[in-house]
Amino acid sequence: MNDELNMSVRKFLKQVGVTSQQAIEAALRDAGAGAQTGPHKARMVLTIEELGLEHVVEGEIKGAAE
Repeated sequence: MNDELNMSVRKFLKQVGVTSQQAIEAALRDAGAGAQTGPHKARMVLTIEELGLEHVVEGEIKGAAE
């Protein structure tokens, strides 16, 4: 992979990470204090139609410690 492509991929993934964290935090705030106890199942789907790519990551977001 050339440097320009590598940097472009890294920039995109950084944007995904930062904006996803902000969205999760906002959803937890909007749902109220009870929602923060978790755990919450999470699923992220990355799609690049032109490449025929669909990459799925599943995991769990643990709740706040009591």
